[in-house]
Amino acid sequence: MIQQRAFIFDMDGTIVDNMGFHTRSWLEFFSRRGHAVDEAAFFAATAGRTGHEIMRQYLGEGLAHDDVTALIGEKEVLYREIYAPHLRAVEGFGALVNAAQAAGIRLAVGTAAPPCNVDFTLDGLGVRELFDTVVGAADVKRGKPEPDVFLLAAERCGADPAHCIVFEDAPLGVEAARRAGMRCVVLTTTLPAEAFKAFDNVICIARDFSEIDINTLTNH
Repeated sequence: MIQQRAFIFDMDGTIVDNMGFHTRSWLEFFSRRGHAVDEAAFFAATAGRTGHEIMRQYLGEGLAHDDVTALIGEKEVLYREIYAPHLRAVEGFGALVNAAQAAGIRLAVGTAAPPCNVDFTLDGLGVRELFDTVVGAADVKRGKPEPDVFLLAAERCGADPAHCIVFEDAPLGVEAARRAGMRCVVLTTTLPAEAFKAFDNVICIARDFSEIDINTLTNH
C-alpha cells in the first residue's frame, strides 16, 4: 500500500520572507504603548507563537480574551500596512509546489498566523488553491512548539506524521515538527543554519526553495 505523503509549510518566514516586517510591527505596536522591546530578544522568545501568547507575554497574562483579540487586530493592521508593498513568495516556491503536486504529494499550510493574515498572504499571492488544507491559529488551542498545528494539517491531508515533511524557518517550529514526529526542511530566511544544529529531525537547510531538490526529499 502506498502511503500518502504531505508537505506542510509554515507561512511567515517560509512561504514569504516577512519576519523582519512582523518584528517591526510588534516593536512599533509596543512602542506606541510605552514599552521598549529589544528586537533580537523578541524574535528569540516569540517566533512561532500565536498572537494571543505574545500579547499576554508582554502586556500581562491577566488580559481578557476579548481585549487580547482587539489588541491583536490593531497590531495586524499595522503589520499589513508595513508589509503590503513587499508581499511576494520566497524564490523557488512555485516550482517546488508544482513538482510536489505532480508527484502526488498533498500540500498544507501550518501557521501560527490569525485568519486575517492567512487571507492577506495566501490570497494576496494567489496561492491558496495550491493547498489541500490550511491550518492556522484559529484552528488550534496551542501554538508552536506544541505539535498541534502540524498534526491537524497531517490529519486533514490523510498522511501519517512519519510521511510528512515540514518547511520552517524558526526553532520553535522545528521543535513542533519534531514533537509531531515529522522531518523538517529549514529555510534560513530568518536565522543562520547554526541556530538549528541541535535538531535531529532537520534533513535539509537551504537559503530558499530554489536550492531544494524534491527528489532528494522524497527519497530521504
